[in-house]
Amino acid sequence: MGVVFLGIMSHAPGLTGRIGQAPAADREAVFEGFAQMRARLEASRPDLLVVVAAEHFANFFMDNMPAYAMGMADRYEGPIEDEKWLGIPRTVVPGNAAASRAIVQQLIHEVDLAYCEEWKFDHGIMVPLHYLTPHFGIPIVPININCQQPPFTPLARAWAFGQALRRACDALPQRVALLGTGGISHWPGSTQMGQINEDFDREFLQRWTRNDRDALLAYADEDVLREAGHGGIEIRTLVAIAAAGGGSPGELLFYHGTPAFSIGSCAAVIPVLPAGPAHTSSLEAGDAAVPGPKAPL
Repeated sequence: MGVVFLGIMSHAPGLTGRIGQAPAADREAVFEGFAQMRARLEASRPDLLVVVAAEHFANFFMDNMPAYAMGMADRYEGPIEDEKWLGIPRTVVPGNAAASRAIVQQLIHEVDLAYCEEWKFDHGIMVPLHYLTPHFGIPIVPININCQQPPFTPLARAWAFGQALRRACDALPQRVALLGTGGISHWPGSTQMGQINEDFDREFLQRWTRNDRDALLAYADEDVLREAGHGGIEIRTLVAIAAAGGGSPGELLFYHGTPAFSIGSCAAVIPVLPAGPAHTSSLEAGDAAVPGPKAPL
C-alpha cells in the first residue's frame, strides 16, 4: 500500500511535563491542535508509523554517533527520562522488525545508515506518541537523524534521505504513516531556555507548507544556531518529511508559541492521495496533493 500519511509536529518535554504551568488558553490551543493531527493520522488507517526524530543523547553518544539510524525491533521501551518529569508513564511500545528490515534493505542502496535492535525512546518520540497514539496501537519504526553534535548531515542530504525513505515505504505492503518531529526554535538546557523566535518559526513553516526545496535547503547552520538555537538544528527531521512529500504543498494545522513549554508548538500535514492498484508514488509520478484549508501563519 505504501505511504498514506505525512506530517510533522514538535516534541518538547514541556508539552507533557510542564503542561500544567501554561495558561489555560495555551493548553487548549495545543490540545486542540494535536487532536486535529491525531484525527488526520487515524483517518489514514496506518498499519505502521515511521517516526523520524532527533534524540538527545539517550542511545547515541560521542563514542557512537551515526548520522542516520533506524530501529529494527519488535518492541521498544520509553521514556528513558524520569516518568514524573516528563509526565508520561514508562511502557513497552510495539515495533515491527520485519517491516523495519525491509525499509533498511531498501535504504542501504541509497543511504549509509545504522540499524539498532535495541532502542529506548526519549521525549523526542514519546511526546508525539502520547498525543497521537496514546494507546500504542500502531507499531512504530523509529529513525534518528543526528541533530545533537556536529558535524551534522547537510540539509541536502536530509532531503535526499526523505526521498529515499518515501520510496522504501511505498514498496511496503502495509499502510505507512510518516511523521517528522523536532524543533523549531528552542534553546534547551541553556540560559536562553524558554525563548521562542516566532518569526523564524513562522517563516520556516511557510517554506515547509509551500514545500519549497530551495528555500528549505538555504538555511545555514550558523544562522539557525543564532536565530533558532541548537534545538533549531532539528529542522532536518522536518525537511526529510517535506522531501517525502514529493513537492506537494502542506497544510498547517496550528502554531502556538508558549514560553512555558520552551517551544513554539506546531503540527502540519502533507495530504496524500488515496492508495490503490493504480497509485504511484508522487516522487515518481508528480501527483498533486489536494490542498486543504490553511491555518494563518
